[in-house]
Amino acid sequence: MRTSARECAFKLVFSRAFHPVDESLKKSVFKSANLSEQDRAYAELLVNTVESNQTELFAMIDRYAIGFSHTRMFPVDRSVLLVALAEIQYIDEVPDVVAVDEAVGLVKRYSTEKSTGFMNGILSSVLKQKKKGIEV
Repeated sequence: MRTSARECAFKLVFSRAFHPVDESLKKSVFKSANLSEQDRAYAELLVNTVESNQTELFAMIDRYAIGFSHTRMFPVDRSVLLVALAEIQYIDEVPDVVAVDEAVGLVKRYSTEKSTGFMNGILSSVLKQKKKGIEV
């Protein structure tokens, strides 16, 4: 299930904020979630998309999180945003509303109550700009 794949990707992106992610950590995270091969591949796609587009994703966060640069955010919130924005910006097969809904669910599970509204606000702003055809 892609929800579990997203959660694993979030955990790896979060972990990477503190130390490099190696194959043994990936295997451990995937094994603990009991991911199928297809879901492992999707989680790896998300992690690789975040890693290869990190500069652009941080710029998006800084542009839409008014008053909060990515360096000032809770690492959990920043990591969830990176995964959601990677899906919205680079993975066309995922509907944008699904990426937002999944991100809000992760924040509800791993962060604070205030973070839910914060996350929803940022991602809603991104989607509004995208609908208008403005580069996000």
